[in-house]
Amino acid sequence: MARIPVIEYESAGEKARERFDDQVAHNGRMTNMKKTLLHSLPAFDALMQWYPLRDEARKFLSDREINIFCYAISAQNDCIICSLFFRKIMVDSGGADNSKLNPREQALLDFGKQCAADPHAIGDGMFAVLKQHFNNEQIVLLTAFAGLMIATNLINNALKVDLDTYLEAYVNL
Repeated sequence: MARIPVIEYESAGEKARERFDDQVAHNGRMTNMKKTLLHSLPAFDALMQWYPLRDEARKFLSDREINIFCYAISAQNDCIICSLFFRKIMVDSGGADNSKLNPREQALLDFGKQCAADPHAIGDGMFAVLKQHFNNEQIVLLTAFAGLMIATNLINNALKVDLDTYLEAYVNL
């Protein structure tokens, strides 16, 4: 059970309704995490910077690579909501088999997991592998993107945000 109730559109203030409308228009739905974040518009706005970072990452990553990276972080953080969200995308697109990763995808998976598990333990070897696939600007963007992914995991886990109903079918996949 969620520690903080979601804000529904009907009970939201004017500025929260604007954020709600914008999210539905640009991303198709308003998740329970986003409805929870609406209690604090600065928090909502900060975490919604995930989307501009994702869009920048799309300049050098495929959607599959982004999903692998985000899934790795979320699974490492035991964030059921986010890991199921990215699992759903991968299953629905037919690309859920992580046993067949290419070296670049494996580097993203490993880096994502390590960012979530213990960023102090990102060793020179892992960084050298990243440098084989990405330049400095891209690595900085990936690291910031990981930070926002970790922040969304934190919101979901610490506040025990309820699982969105559209994700329930992916729990046992």
